[in-house]
Amino acid sequence: MTKPHITVPTGPAPTELVCEDIHIGDGAEAYTGATVEVHYVGVEYGTGEEFDSSWNRGDSITFPLERLIAGWQEGIPGMKVGGRRQIICPPEKAYGPAGSGHFLSGKTLVFIIDLLGVE
Repeated sequence: MTKPHITVPTGPAPTELVCEDIHIGDGAEAYTGATVEVHYVGVEYGTGEEFDSSWNRGDSITFPLERLIAGWQEGIPGMKVGGRRQIICPPEKAYGPAGSGHFLSGKTLVFIIDLLGVE
C-alpha cells in the first residue's frame, strides 16, 4: 500500500464518529483491547491540513488500542488486516473540547488507517 490522500468531506463536521471502509482486508480481525500495527495519516476536518502521518516517518506504529484516542478505540475493532478505513473523529472522540491542553483539542479529525497486524 502507498500513503493515502485524504479528501475531506464538505459540509459541517459530523458530531458522531464516522467509519467507512475503503478496502476490506482478509486477515485477522481487530478486536476491543487488541494491540494493533497500523500505518495512518491524519488531517484536520476544517482545513484538510495534515497534522501527523506514520508514512512520513517511514515506519508503522504498534499500540494497544486502549492507549489511543476514543475514536480509534471504537473505529478500529472490526477491521481486518490488509484493510484501509477512514475514521472521522469529533473532538470528544479525539482530543477533547477546545482548551483541553492538546494542540488538536476542539478539532474534528479525519484519519485513514491501514491495519497491518493484530496481537
